[in-house]
Order: sequence, then structure tokens, then C-alpha cells
Amino acid sequence: MDERLKFVARVLDGEKMAPLCREFGISRKTGYKKFNRYKDCGLDGLTDRSRRPYRQANQLPFQIEKLIVSLKQERPNWGAPKIRERLRRLYPDIHSPAISTVHAILDRHGLVKRRSRRRYKARGTPLSHTNKPNQLWCADYKGEFMLADRRYCYPLTITDFASRYLIACDALSTTKEIYAFSVFERAFKEFGVPGGIRTDNGVPFASPNALFGLSKLSVWWLRLGINVERIKPGNPQQNGHHERMHLTLKQETTKPAGENFLQQQGKFDDFISCYNTERPHQGINMLVPADLYKPSQKQYQGLPEFEYPFHDKMITVTQCGRICFNKQKVNLSTVFAGQNIGIKEVEDKIWLVSFMQYDLGYFDHETCRLEPLDSPFGIKVLPMSPV
Repeated sequence: MDERLKFVARVLDGEKMAPLCREFGISRKTGYKKFNRYKDCGLDGLTDRSRRPYRQANQLPFQIEKLIVSLKQERPNWGAPKIRERLRRLYPDIHSPAISTVHAILDRHGLVKRRSRRRYKARGTPLSHTNKPNQLWCADYKGEFMLADRRYCYPLTITDFASRYLIACDALSTTKEIYAFSVFERAFKEFGVPGGIRTDNGVPFASPNALFGLSKLSVWWLRLGINVERIKPGNPQQNGHHERMHLTLKQETTKPAGENFLQQQGKFDDFISCYNTERPHQGINMLVPADLYKPSQKQYQGLPEFEYPFHDKMITVTQCGRICFNKQKVNLSTVFAGQNIGIKEVEDKIWLVSFMQYDLGYFDHETCRLEPLDSPFGIKVLPMSPV
């Protein structure tokens, strides 16, 4: 209040508005507003005004609100659209409130049943066992550690399950998905595409808030025809071969750590060469991994085209994770953004949503809410119907 009085007094003394506003740290628009309020209301115009809005959203006369509540109590199974329509028919002279306003009133009186959100809970998937190279790769981040320059390093490692061959060990500054994409793409170009990849349930391999716990990385793997395997939470022994390699990696490359990322990557490269070609491995009868490993015959050629000949329609998922169908929007998941999915009517106004050979769930014409099926992994995969 004192600052405002000083400001107005100096304006009344004839000082210019622009330099005064710069001195007081306000815009000229605010300065003129304060001065005009003083001219209109005197000193009262300089006091703080209430920030309460002139009109309250969703606020109705209490008589109409009472009618809405009583209608809901009479018809507890009716929702806001039916109650609004009933109110309009009973009292045509009254301006009908919006459906969202009716719903807000019912919610305020505790008359709305809130649906609990179905949250994905990681349980792991069936795990395969193989003795042939490239049928299964294992991937994980070795626990972060600090470099000499005080930056944290997050090594992303990839091994072949059968031969124990260390395919990649990259010193990354973060576990963000975009950097993992480049590591895997480089591995696919050099060593080919595996049959499956086993990981834990952490990011970026999985996403706790997405449909079936998928991530953009795992969706990309599925598009490439790679099976996704996940160990059970809290059971690192299910990826024991890979975890044992991490122990050796830690002992030989992080004590001491490199001065920076370039030095640390040099340590990792030396370790890869020694681990694959010189160090005998007890798990493979004292052979070295290079004795058993050969690159995959399935070469990486980017994402293959995929169509849905047995579905009614193919739709591209929007960047916000929705599918637009018959002028309606169905929320799917942002991990499918840019991907094509198939839609098929299985009953009257009930539609099946499929991604590649995986059936994801159903939605109906009225609610347009996807009801997921069981997780489409391993032995639980639900293939597309041929008819």
C-alpha cells in the first residue's frame, strides 16, 4: 500500500509514467491501471481487491440443485445426461444446466460412483530356455556409479543368453528411452535381430502406467518380431547370467572409474574384447563366448509393413495415444503413438482392438472406453482370429 501511495504521489507531481514504472518494477499497463483506480475511487482504489470470480462455475440456484439431487435419489442408476433431460422435460421454462454441471453437483453430494483405475501390476512373463545363439538376448542397466568428474554413468548392457557373448556395453548419462533406442539399433545392425529379449520391469524396458506395462522401446521390439520377456519383480536370479556378468564388469572397469564418459567407454570397450575373446567361461565349459556366438541370420532392415486383412479398419494411433473412430475418441496408450492398429466389430457395436497379432481389448460404441484383455505376452498371447 505504501509503495502504491508513493507511486501515485510522484505521478501527481508530474513525473513521467514510463521511467516511474521501470523504477517500481511494473509494466506501464499496471501503472496506468493503478493511477486510474486512484482517480476513480480515491485511496480505496489502491487497496487489494478480492480475487473471487464474479461468476462461480457450475453454481446454480439452490432450488435447481435440490431438484437434481432429488431426481438422482429417485433414480439412483441414472447418470447426468438422463437427469438433465428429465429436468428439462419437467421444467421447460428453466434454463437447463450442462451435463458436466449436473455431474459436478452429483459428485459434490457424493452421488457419483468413482471407478477405480485398473493399474498394471508387473508379474513377469513365462521365460524361455535356449542353447542357440540369438534366440534370446538379455538386457539391463548396471547400477549407476559416479565418474571422476562427478557425473553419474548408467551402463546399458546386452548379452546373448546361450553363448554369454557381450553384445554391447554403453556408458550412458541417463536411462531415457531415446538413448536406449540408439544402442539397440546399432546392435541390431551389427549382430542382427534376436528372437526375444529378456529384461526387468524398469524403464525404459517397461512402463508402469501404460497398457500392459509396455513402453515405446518394447513396442518397437514387437514391431521387429522380437518376443518380450520380463523377469518377475524382485527375482534378479531369473536373469542370472547377465547379473553375473555385471559383477565382473564392476570389478574390472569401475574401480577406479574413468575420468569422464570417453575414458569410461574406453574401459568398457577393452572389457568387451577381453570378455568375449580371452576370458574362459565356466558356464560354457571354459570356452570363450566368441567360440559359440555367430551373428543372427535375421538382418535388421527397419520396421516392416504390417496390415490387418481380417479386420474392418486400420487406424493410426495419434501422438496423444488415442484412436479416432466414427467421430469418437478411444484412449489407448501413448506408447502406441504413430503405430497402426486393427479394429474389428465382433458383436453389435462392440469392437476388438488389435496390435499386430496381439488382441489388446474391447470397447463399445456408447462408452468408447477400452477394456483390456489379459497381458499379451508369452503363453498368454491372444492371436488374431482368421475370420
